[in-house]
Amino acid sequence: MRNSFFCIDAHTCGNPVRLVAGGGPLLPHAPISERREIFVRDHDRVRKALMFEPRGHDIMSGAIIYPAYREDCDFAVLFIEVSGCLPMCGAGTIGTVTAAIEEGLIKPREPGRVAIETPAGRVDVTYEEKAGYVESVRLHNVASYLHEADVDVDVPGMGRLRVDISYGGNYYAVIEPQDNWSGLDGMTASDIVGCSQKLRSALADICDPVHPDDPRIRGVHHAIWCDRPVNDTSDGRCAVFYGEKAIDRSPGGTGTSARMAQLYGKGRLTVGSRYRHESLIGTVFEGRVEAEARIGPYSGILPSIGGWARVIGHNTIFVDDRDPLAHGFQIR
Repeated sequence: MRNSFFCIDAHTCGNPVRLVAGGGPLLPHAPISERREIFVRDHDRVRKALMFEPRGHDIMSGAIIYPAYREDCDFAVLFIEVSGCLPMCGAGTIGTVTAAIEEGLIKPREPGRVAIETPAGRVDVTYEEKAGYVESVRLHNVASYLHEADVDVDVPGMGRLRVDISYGGNYYAVIEPQDNWSGLDGMTASDIVGCSQKLRSALADICDPVHPDDPRIRGVHHAIWCDRPVNDTSDGRCAVFYGEKAIDRSPGGTGTSARMAQLYGKGRLTVGSRYRHESLIGTVFEGRVEAEARIGPYSGILPSIGGWARVIGHNTIFVDDRDPLAHGFQIR
């Protein structure tokens, strides 16, 4: 049997986003958080086929659009990537909105504004459109917070690191320069991947954060290595690690949200602050602390992230059961 998937390929500030516009599995009309569980249980082979080699690669990200269950949302999104079916993806949201608007997949109830039902909650997005093209997108992300500060962890080959655990739609280990890590200068992407893998493994034995409002969101699966910016107009620079060996080419939407929540929790940002966040390739997201928020017992923020994406092509992908590698592979 051969299945066909029609995809719109784009990138958000350098990071790939594959929007599945046709061929995604039909799912019951239910909250997207429940549909996510059904997808993971019954259809994860679709994610692997479209995100893993030979049709994808180590940093592949994607999304599938579904009708919204919530009446206050325009549509719902499942985020698929090499690391799994995520609760939220900022770069994925910016790329999905850009591709969906430009290609006519959705018609917002209010021009210039959409509300998206994600597994992490409702996400409001504004966008600027000119001559049929989306020039920029600002997503108003889910409530983000500093979960735990100053966690000491022994990392093989690096020694003891002090990290913060912060949530911006996914849980992140946030690392700043310190005695046993001098910063991003001189590190290759392979160095960052290796250090991140060791850090995540070490944290798994001592730290398992659970979201106060949704116990299905738990665990530190991402790391964000933070340093001084290269560009004088930026406030910080980062490398976001996810999956098995992926480094985000953008500054990371949930990563920038988690970074701002960490800085806010430590008194280094306030409501109204702007934070221009630079990626390893020099692209920038403009973050803003829009308001305070409560997440269970925690004090946090409502962040927004501004960025841009570009559509780079249409892609019809075949997944043929006769192919021994039909459902993808990863090289560890």
